[in-house]
Parts: sequence; C-alpha cells; structure tokens
Amino acid sequence: MSARHEQIAAELRGAIQREEYPVGARLPAETDLAARYGVSRGTVRQAVAALTAEGLIGSRQGARRVVLAGRRSQSFAELRSFAQWAQSMGREATGRVVAQEYRPATPEDAARLHLAEGVPLLNVLRLRGLDGEPVLVERTVYADWISPAVELLDPDCASVTQRLYDETGLVFAHGEHVIDAVSAGARDAVLLAVRRTSPLLRVRRVTTTHDGRPVEWSDDRYRPDAVSFSVHNAIGHNPLVRTTAV
Repeated sequence: MSARHEQIAAELRGAIQREEYPVGARLPAETDLAARYGVSRGTVRQAVAALTAEGLIGSRQGARRVVLAGRRSQSFAELRSFAQWAQSMGREATGRVVAQEYRPATPEDAARLHLAEGVPLLNVLRLRGLDGEPVLVERTVYADWISPAVELLDPDCASVTQRLYDETGLVFAHGEHVIDAVSAGARDAVLLAVRRTSPLLRVRRVTTTHDGRPVEWSDDRYRPDAVSFSVHNAIGHNPLVRTTAV
C-alpha cells in the first residue's frame, strides 16, 4: 500500500497532467490541501516535495507552489527546461557556463526579442550534461530586462529556469522551436567530445512569458547519440517529444 503522501502526489500529478492546474497556475495552499485530503500539513509537504523533485512545480519561500511543467515525459506542446526534463527521468542534469558577456543586440537578436538593435544583451555559452556526460551546448541571448538577474546566477547552476523562478518569480510559459542538423565546429567538438564536422541536432528556440514577452532566444546543439526527438501523430494531437537517444 502506498504511503499517503505518495497517493496525494499521484493525485496532484494527475491534476497537473489534465491541466486542472496549467503551467503558471498556483497550487492550493498547504492548509487547503491538508483539509481536502484529511492529512497533516507535513504530509502535504512530502507530496509537494516529490513533485518539486520531478520538476513539475516550483517552490519559493513564503509563496504558494507554481506549476512549471505538465507531465514527466516532455512534449513540446509544453515548455520544460533541460534540467526539469532530466529530473523527470531520474537523471542528473548539470550546467556550466563556458563564457558570458554583454554584446550589442544584432538585427536577429532585435527581431527575436522585440528590442532595438544595439541594446546590450547578455550572451551565455553553456555546456549541459546528463549524469556527467556532455550532451548539449546552449548559446543563449537574454532580453535586456532579465539579463542582470541571469548574470548573477551561479556559473554551475543546473536549472536556470528554476533559479530565475526562485529569484524573480519568472515563469517560462511559451516556446517556439525550429529543429535542423548542423556540423560541429571546433569549439562544439571540444565541448561535446565529438569529432569536428560531426552531425549535431540543433534546436533554435524563443521563449516568452504568459503575456508573450520574449525572455530569451537560444541556439541549442545536442549530441545525436544522447538525445532524439520523436513525433506522435493523431487527429488534432501532434506533440513533439524529447527523449534520450536509443
């Protein structure tokens, strides 16, 4: 028989997956959940902690929990960070800033982030890993209004999404993705431990808030032996899913 907190976690997980609590929504207060399930607040905290560890919800001191993702396997119909996706599979995500600097917004930056050309923007080159193995190089340009908060993050921060939520309350709500293949350049080859010109899976994405305000745009390059994307088609339902490579 499952422990009571596990049963509550399963019920809340199901409600999140059914979008009774959509991404960005707040869960009921601990006292309300405790009354609903007839348990102590400690039991509720255990259930909530399990969902936090899975990357489904975020927790800030003194604030109610916010839904950050909708399911354990990632469909691109929802937005989930690399770290949240890894956590949902029981994998350890790592992140390391290789380089970061402010640069004037290029015409591409300006178009993607809805800003004027020349505005100083934080550019970050970050290496991501799964269980200690390098799998992803991210080149991310942050909008001017969030750049200072990103600049203050620990260079080894595993989840920028979670930390920005913790520090600022920001929820990454929507993403637009373009996927293609590119050859590894000299720097990517060294970082990902592959041969130069090896094929990499590239995902270019723009992430926005709930009201459509651009937060970042990124050029993400995955080692193809580590991650793959699959599409499951059905009438009216065509999610793109990120999985580990087979």
